[in-house]
Amino acid sequence: MYWEKDIETLSFEKLKEYQLIKLKETIFQSKKSEYYGKKLKDIDSSSINSISDISNLPFTTKQDMRDNFPYGFLTVPLDDVVRLHSSSGTTGNPTVVYHSKQDLDEWTNLVARCMYMVGVRKSDVFQNIMGYGLFTGGIGFHYGAEKLGVLTIPIGPGNSKRQIWFLKEFQVTTIHILPSYALRLYTFFEELGVDPKKDLKLKTAFIGSEPHSEEIRKKIELLYGLKAYNSYGLSEMNGPGVAFECQYQDGLHVWEDNFYIEIIDPDTGKVLPDGEEGELVITTLKRDAMPLIRYRTKDLTKIIPEKCKCGRTHRRIDRIKGRSDDMLIINGVNIFPVQIEKTIMKVPEVGDNYIIELKKENFMDKVFVKIEINENTFHGTLNEIEKLQKKITEELKSELGINPVVKFVESGSLPQSEGKAVRVYDLRNK
Repeated sequence: MYWEKDIETLSFEKLKEYQLIKLKETIFQSKKSEYYGKKLKDIDSSSINSISDISNLPFTTKQDMRDNFPYGFLTVPLDDVVRLHSSSGTTGNPTVVYHSKQDLDEWTNLVARCMYMVGVRKSDVFQNIMGYGLFTGGIGFHYGAEKLGVLTIPIGPGNSKRQIWFLKEFQVTTIHILPSYALRLYTFFEELGVDPKKDLKLKTAFIGSEPHSEEIRKKIELLYGLKAYNSYGLSEMNGPGVAFECQYQDGLHVWEDNFYIEIIDPDTGKVLPDGEEGELVITTLKRDAMPLIRYRTKDLTKIIPEKCKCGRTHRRIDRIKGRSDDMLIINGVNIFPVQIEKTIMKVPEVGDNYIIELKKENFMDKVFVKIEINENTFHGTLNEIEKLQKKITEELKSELGINPVVKFVESGSLPQSEGKAVRVYDLRNK
């Protein structure tokens, strides 16, 4: 059973006491690494008298991890390391995270706790449509599902018709899938004569690993007739299992027995109070092989101050607004791609795919939004299409504060991906 009531419903005071103990242990353990041994040499854990004293410790960044590649953050002998995960490393050294057997056990338990929280049980059948390998998403859910005793199908992404065959033949009830691929997969059902609501047994989907709006989540739920839950994680922490929605789908519970979270002003580094939006900073509290202290995620969100109706006391974060490095600056105006998605996906005539192109015209930035629209809409009258185009343009202008150019294209004509969706093409310097 993975309803860990004693941990998940700890009082605020008891949880802070627990976190303080774990923070001191983390500081002690982290000093065994080359990086923190130097960075924290003047820090004595006995001077940490409250969990809020963590604000006196320095931040850790992705660049710090790259600069100390490959073993600068490792705190245990290499003989005790059983796995590593890594980023793609397309811009220099990759960020590498090491796991001991203890770390993997903790991670597995967290993912099992997440899945159990939304109703997954041993009687379910789980089809994992996420990538495996150095990417943490697929393998994290795989081990969590097996820990629960769930029949697990490690199919990975791609081969859409085969995916649907497995979904139908094995009466799959639970899937883990990229939001963009869930929408693409749906386009194959009609060709195969399968109605996902009538012919499948799906009831739960775990979605994440790429930015997506609430509108996309609702669309997936409507198309498949299931409940889709947001998952938050990052490989620097462990992968999936850092925060997860409960059945109320009202923010993501952070497992605060494993992670201490702060929200900071991304420009000043100042810690912000609960309820204010800023950059999420996370400290591991139980990491053995590679603890991280005050890691700047660049993810923008806020802590939800109200208690959740589910009874869990671990704080919740709001849906990730975007990453600070994903922010687009258009003629001095800051926008996030998810703002565009949120706006256009409210329109019933819009299909499942879109891209954003940024160009320079007369030395000014120009945003072009290419949107697939439903087949019936595309073959409507010119007047109807122009009205719809004007409507979406005005709504985007109201949301973004800029005047984009909206162009409709036929369904299936934009680039598709079985991995993370590429939405933004910045052509301003080309």
